[in-house]
Amino acid sequence: MSGFGEENKKPKITVNYDELNKLTKKYKRLKKYMKSPLYEIKTLSGTETVITNLLKELETDEELD
Repeated sequence: MSGFGEENKKPKITVNYDELNKLTKKYKRLKKYMKSPLYEIKTLSGTETVITNLLKELETDEELD
């Protein structure tokens, strides 16, 4: 007895597969970029901004939570 109704009920979730596919493609593109020699060169020279900006944005989002 949990007191919250039936335990076997599953929540209804709707997924927009077009947006999910776009997000997956963007993620794969960024991962491929991170594995490239160009990313390593830019990171060592200090001129890499794409991944750095994403990481900074993630840190600020985590601080707000």
